[in-house]
Amino acid sequence: MISEILIVDDNSDIRNIINDLIIEAGYKTRVAANFNQAIYEIDKKLPDVAIFDVKLDKGDNDGIELLSYLKSKNTDIPVIVISGHANIEMAVKSLKHGAFEFIEKPFDQERLLNFIRRAVENYNLKIENKEYENKLFFSYDLIGESKNITNIKDQIEKISLTESRVIINGPSGTGKELIARKIHKKSKRNNKPFVVINGALLDSDKYELELFGEEKSNGSISFGALEKANKGTLLIDQLSEIPLNIQSKILRVLIDQKFKRLNGNTDINVDVRIICSSSKDLKKEIKIGNFREDLFHRLNVFEINIDPLNNRISDIPLLIKYFSKKISQNYNIKELNIDENDSYILNHDWHGNVRELRNLIERIAILQPDSREKISNIIKESLKTENFNDKITENSLSVPLKEAREKFEKEYLTMQLKKFNGNISKTANFVGMERSALHRKLKGLGIKEFN
Repeated sequence: MISEILIVDDNSDIRNIINDLIIEAGYKTRVAANFNQAIYEIDKKLPDVAIFDVKLDKGDNDGIELLSYLKSKNTDIPVIVISGHANIEMAVKSLKHGAFEFIEKPFDQERLLNFIRRAVENYNLKIENKEYENKLFFSYDLIGESKNITNIKDQIEKISLTESRVIINGPSGTGKELIARKIHKKSKRNNKPFVVINGALLDSDKYELELFGEEKSNGSISFGALEKANKGTLLIDQLSEIPLNIQSKILRVLIDQKFKRLNGNTDINVDVRIICSSSKDLKKEIKIGNFREDLFHRLNVFEINIDPLNNRISDIPLLIKYFSKKISQNYNIKELNIDENDSYILNHDWHGNVRELRNLIERIAILQPDSREKISNIIKESLKTENFNDKITENSLSVPLKEAREKFEKEYLTMQLKKFNGNISKTANFVGMERSALHRKLKGLGIKEFN
């Protein structure tokens, strides 16, 4: 598809020069001679790249205002700012507002064309990356054999057959969006839109616009997430971060099954399945007054809780094998030979959870080490953590022998239990103890058994 570039300049001669230059280079163009025309063109259809003059018909900096307006629609669109009254302050201001490049008049045509080519490449790359990430989300599987993951897989199968609203709870990086996408993919809505809105990333004054859309005075319409997800699924990520006044409006939509766009008078009816996710405990947020209890009960028809990765160590070797194969295929390289029982990996805290583990394996794939030793060095450098033996030694130096032995046994056996997902027989076999003896040892050390 040929990229389309929006040119905004109140000087017709410069506008025509830029237009001819871009068309000759093989791109499509649209032009606007003033601020209001530019707004109309942006609302009608977003361009792939834009070129704005700083000074139009409204004032000295209306090109910067136009830049901010376009960025509020889509932050990925590159904007080249041009000015006949350029100074360092103006250049810095435009770049702070998100300009891709700044160029002075009179400009060198080849230099401008070079900026345009780079801007087009930049935008196309971002589009490709988003499409790639979207495909990855749908192609990635929920990997693990821990009880937590096994239960979630079973829940997905059951929930997907219903239209129930769902709240997915879990720390950042555990795979909440992946779970939501799996529910959507297995549901009868699978060929309809899956739309994500992140409550933590929106400006406080943009929530209504992003959710409900807007009817503008010039007759154009900006569609919100609810309409974009019509007939499909809307994931409200980081639900706890949505302000209370917006929570009440979401509740009203759930009750009435309709809403009005901003500045609109017509009721909009949509058929949307809502799935929410949160890294915070919503019940605690209710107690401290940050979240509406009535909205919680409306949304929490079904609840899925995903554990942090360091609570399901038995899943780590499986995830390493899976990501090693998947990422090697994506990079078209030989499958990575990573030791899934590497103590640095098994004993890492994984505050970033599965996302952190996946990023580690992708880093290894990018560097393409040719031996296990080099892979191990990358792991140690990336995780920058002490290994298990180092921790045991440090913890044991300042206590009597008996206490040090008990500490060692408790940490060691707790880790092995997690590694084998609480399976006593497998743990006993690995550590070289009789099953009954291991039971007694765990009880004596105060280690709670789990299944």
